Amino acid sequence: MAEAVTKGSYVTKPKKRSGDAWHVFWHTGDWWHHILLIILLILMFIPIIMMLIISFKTVAQFSMDPFFPTFPLHPENYERAFTVIWRYILNSIIVSGISVLGVISLATIAAWAFARYPFPGRDILYYLILALMMVPGELTLVPQFLLVKGLGLLNTRWVLILPYIAGGQVFAIFVLRSFFEGLPEELFEAARIDGASELQSFTRIALPMSSSIIGVVAIMNVTGTWNDLIWPTITVSTRRLMTMTVGLYAFRNEMYTQWGSLMAGYTIASIPMIILFAFTSNLFVEGLASGALKM
Repeated sequence: MAEAVTKGSYVTKPKKRSGDAWHVFWHTGDWWHHILLIILLILMFIPIIMMLIISFKTVAQFSMDPFFPTFPLHPENYERAFTVIWRYILNSIIVSGISVLGVISLATIAAWAFARYPFPGRDILYYLILALMMVPGELTLVPQFLLVKGLGLLNTRWVLILPYIAGGQVFAIFVLRSFFEGLPEELFEAARIDGASELQSFTRIALPMSSSIIGVVAIMNVTGTWNDLIWPTITVSTRRLMTMTVGLYAFRNEMYTQWGSLMAGYTIASIPMIILFAFTSNLFVEGLASGALKM
């Protein structure tokens, strides 16, 4: 390496050659981590690529060559699939959207009370709620079904929305209460001195500062309700009310031999979650990095 050369008041350093960077990368031992990640990335995308390839095939093309693109392509498979899939997507959007609003609305209030209001039996009640996290959902499946049946909610959207709101409270309260406890008390004392009520402190200070962790709770709740299969299967039998998971199962039975249309339907069904990930991934990482999930 050439030594640094002083020119006036400036010191010029020799430029690194690309070969030197590659030499350092190869001999530090990090190269095999990158190769392993690339291999895993390729393996992860193979099913998605295969699904896209098959979605443009007819039955004859799939029989001749199922793994590689064949021409002509058949985009009409997507039109045929969308005529069936759109209703299931709409139902899932309605159910997940209303459910997440209910979970966030109730959980933020409950978590705020547990974090900021010292009432008798607060800790005991909080730990009893946390104990529900240890109860598997399968154990409560039959009692829940008998309850909604007795209330006459079967084959309605409320049979999905209300249990989702109730079931999402425990984890949401746990996460939000941990975050609210970590907020500086000085902010709320200053707000009280300025004449702010408790409701104003909650809505104008606590909620804006908690937007990232509320986003994390909302994303996890939407993902859970969107992908749920067991509860919609046993409570909804009307096709016009079926959510995406149950609808795809019925769609698969209809298009069992129509592989192109079947894969086109799967592709369309994955678009909402892809959009959700694309627009909320930064919010999710920000919420996790904020230290709100304290275990």
